[in-house]
Amino acid sequence: MSKKTILITGGAGFIGSHVVRRMVQHYPDYTIVNLDSLTYAGNLENLKDVEKKSNYVFEKGDIVDAKFIDQIFEKYSIDQVIHLAAESHVDRSIHNPRLAVETNIMGTINLLTSARNSWKDNFEGKRFYHVSTDEVYGSLGAEGFFVEETPYDPRSPYSASKAGSDHLVRAFFHTFNLPIVISNCSNNYGSHQFPEKLIPLFINNIKNEKPLPVYGDGKYTRDWLWVEDHASAIDTIFHKGKNGETYNIGGNNEWKNIDLIHLLCDQMDEALDRSTHFSRGLITYVKDRPGHDRRYAIDASKLKNELNWEPSVTFQEGLKNTIDWYLKNEDWLNNVTSGSYQSYYKKQYS
Repeated sequence: MSKKTILITGGAGFIGSHVVRRMVQHYPDYTIVNLDSLTYAGNLENLKDVEKKSNYVFEKGDIVDAKFIDQIFEKYSIDQVIHLAAESHVDRSIHNPRLAVETNIMGTINLLTSARNSWKDNFEGKRFYHVSTDEVYGSLGAEGFFVEETPYDPRSPYSASKAGSDHLVRAFFHTFNLPIVISNCSNNYGSHQFPEKLIPLFINNIKNEKPLPVYGDGKYTRDWLWVEDHASAIDTIFHKGKNGETYNIGGNNEWKNIDLIHLLCDQMDEALDRSTHFSRGLITYVKDRPGHDRRYAIDASKLKNELNWEPSVTFQEGLKNTIDWYLKNEDWLNNVTSGSYQSYYKKQYS
């Protein structure tokens, strides 16, 4: 295995921490530089099990700071990039569209520019991997699937900013021959997810017997991808993907929100030894989200056919694993919901 120095942005976040952990543990000859600004969703407690590994380095900083990004490339002689850092919550982007644009577009152009300037058109052994979302494709009707050639039709400030960043990455490939790959994934779930997203939010609310807020009629449909499967797919694309290509990553787990919530309620009742359908009584329908996309569904056949990757678990299995983790890691959940996790960086790195 050749020695490489890989910059992973957003590596203290939900998906990023799983990717960092996998790369640190599976590739001891790689030096993994985890760059994260530690906003509300960045949590270094996610990586306590690898923080003392000799091939792991953490840097606190913001991808919006172009000068700082240049310094990171120079300091570590970065060979390759896995770019996950993003403002990724739709509701937050509705409340503050400017922040989504600054992070997702300006942050991406800064990384692309630093990579190009650092590598000086000598791209042997170099790679810029941009991690995106299926939300750039817009909304589906009752039938059909997103494929890599689906025209972009973003409907929220979040998805529009991610679409813009995707276009920039492709532009650097076509204009400057920068060696890039892109992946667009479906909804992720699993351990270490900040509890503003549906599954960890509802696990926490069910545990504490709080209302379960369901948008609209609850029939919005999503494809769900277990985060550890996503990390393995990123690993596969990073090492085997073809430059200039896009790969859709899906879980083959399409669920209406209300059906997912019923399953989650029932599994939680079993895990907590509560009476049947107790948690379903916590469901509360709330005003719909503006511009709410009706259905997403991924066709991941390209990834399977070309790179031999497919999900390893069913949704029921992945959801049980997720519930078990949150119930066994109440300290992590309590630290996140109380905000005390944000002091971890000061304790460990100051």
